[in-house]
Amino acid sequence: MSASPDADVSTIKISEQASNAMEELSSMAFAQEPLWQVDMASNTEMLSDVEYMRVVKVRECPSPPSLDVGNSHELEPVLAVSSESSRAVEYFEMRPISIIELLMDLELWSRAFSNIVSKATLVGVLASTGVERHYDGTLQLMTAEFHAPSPLVPTRESSFARYCKKLGSDLWGVVDVSPETLPQFPSRNFRRRPSGCLIEEMPNGCSKVIWVEHVVVDNRPVHHFFQPLVTSGFAFCAKRWVNTLIQHFQWSATVRAPNSPTDRGVIIPQPQRTFFLKFSERMVKSFFMDISASRENKWMPFPVSGADIMISTKSSTDDHGKILGTTTVFATSIHLPAPSKQVFSLLRDVKFRRQWDIYGRNHRFDEHAYISNGDNPENGVSILRAINDETKKIKALYMQESYTASTGSYIVYAPFDYKHAENKLMKDEWPDHIPILPSGFSILPDRPIHRDETGGSLLTIAFHVVAKSPTDEREPSNQLGFLMHNIIAKTLMSIKEALGFSI
Repeated sequence: MSASPDADVSTIKISEQASNAMEELSSMAFAQEPLWQVDMASNTEMLSDVEYMRVVKVRECPSPPSLDVGNSHELEPVLAVSSESSRAVEYFEMRPISIIELLMDLELWSRAFSNIVSKATLVGVLASTGVERHYDGTLQLMTAEFHAPSPLVPTRESSFARYCKKLGSDLWGVVDVSPETLPQFPSRNFRRRPSGCLIEEMPNGCSKVIWVEHVVVDNRPVHHFFQPLVTSGFAFCAKRWVNTLIQHFQWSATVRAPNSPTDRGVIIPQPQRTFFLKFSERMVKSFFMDISASRENKWMPFPVSGADIMISTKSSTDDHGKILGTTTVFATSIHLPAPSKQVFSLLRDVKFRRQWDIYGRNHRFDEHAYISNGDNPENGVSILRAINDETKKIKALYMQESYTASTGSYIVYAPFDYKHAENKLMKDEWPDHIPILPSGFSILPDRPIHRDETGGSLLTIAFHVVAKSPTDEREPSNQLGFLMHNIIAKTLMSIKEALGFSI
């Protein structure tokens, strides 16, 4: 922020709002009924808007924060916006400073939450201790774009202040709040009310995290497939953030561990395991960026009636981990009348891969090596081999990462040159510059998860391929387009058949 009287006024206003937001977050984090209402079927909590307006200090803001419409300064009609709120509690085997450092470092935060955060920018630091790993009183101004794993769900863009404060001898708070009445920091149809987490230090070096998400948003542009999940608040709920935080720290523990919990068939020494895990981390981050509705992805509908396939073309002229030239992402989302757990298990099981993988119809697949990540044996990184049925020779190697939790699952894979990776490792190089073309699946429940895990699934499938003869930077060739249209259609048909559904 520039040094000027206006900037000083803005800083004071943001500081006051951040301080008030921390008080509100603290009140909401520890409150019980009637402020928080429990849905017994899904075992989730939702904020009572009526009680919130009565109990919390809303006299300073008697109406919901307004939202910009496009580039105008007109106020969004009250009926067009809705409030989403949720709360989640989890325990971590680490001290609060590790969690605080992750949240207050923009690069660490955006990388750890790459399945939610498309991009983030640090606008300015308004207050800081200036001492490394000391964040009490630190106030940052940020912008971020949040996404769900499908091009059919618009991203949520907002400017917000992030404030960290030590609230007691064993209690910390990190809160986000979108600045109000400051036209230089507009939010596009999305605003963060006080959201964030309280982190309490527990005995034996553990931490208790209470995470609260509370936003105001316009969900009208969301595709009808995803309307129930998004408007319920589940798609961007606190539990999704907490599950991602759990996954990140489990990944970090696996990287540091001298021995992998379950290496199947092949013993992978720690340096190689770290190399593969970092490569897989890049692969998954790239996949989520590829399939999001981020502004950087110029999505276009495939020009075939009823195809429901979206196309995004990318171009790269450098060698920093990207394929040189033009590549294209083909993606589609469908509803399946099967629980997300069933869909995930099918797509992850290497024995069933040839049933849906069009490229592997004349091959069998085996899991050459596996690195478990966390307590769930289904979460981990695999090196898969495609072996030709006739010649018995290895046709290709794939790096694959699979992950499942109550808020969503994914299976992401990419062709993998093992010898190239070994050469990088021998030279003590990290996999940051190995080109990746990730493809895969994102699986969401079609509604908030119920205890009986019934309901259907929202499956997003994406293939990222090289455009061999691009004639236009924005559109793939007709030949490639129709080829991928047929591959996606056949893949979806195979998945439905494998699940036992009539076509």
